Amino acid sequence: MWEAVAFAALGLGIAYAATHFLPARFPSRALVLATGPIAALVGGLITRTVLGGGHAAVTLPVSALVAAALLSLLVRPADDRRFLRHSVAGRA
Repeated sequence: MWEAVAFAALGLGIAYAATHFLPARFPSRALVLATGPIAALVGGLITRTVLGGGHAAVTLPVSALVAAALLSLLVRPADDRRFLRHSVAGRA
């Protein structure tokens, strides 16, 4: 039971840090703050199921990695001119 709370808290911490340091890169703060704990909880519970109980030293980092990986899917590209694609037909 305490592991599930730890997974969710870890995921919430990662999500909060992501929205704090890169606020313009995420579509919605609420979406990020909801995705982080859920991703960490799912990653931690899957790892705990595979390894069994008593492996908190492994399941906590894996849950953090899963949360970070799923949060990275929400990141938008930087608002930079280099990344904008222009139409070739529009240059005529």
